[in-house]
Amino acid sequence: MIGPFIGVLYDGFAYGMLLFLIYLAFYGGFVALNAFSATQMETTPAFGLNLAILYGFALIVVAMVLSLIYAWLCRTVKTADQSK
Repeated sequence: MIGPFIGVLYDGFAYGMLLFLIYLAFYGGFVALNAFSATQMETTPAFGLNLAILYGFALIVVAMVLSLIYAWLCRTVKTADQSK
């Protein structure tokens, strides 16, 4: 029974790892900025909020967007033969 799903599981794993690495790079930038240039995080680039708050919200939004991309990439589309 699992045979037909092997390709789907592998594709899902590959997509997940790619999106994870993208998020890891984005999060790594946040950590590096905090570790090596903490005073930069105190600047207020927009809306009266400091960069730490804006970057934190961006991390949340990027995680949600990447999860939607993952769901879209891993969707299964039924063909006419499968619907019978």
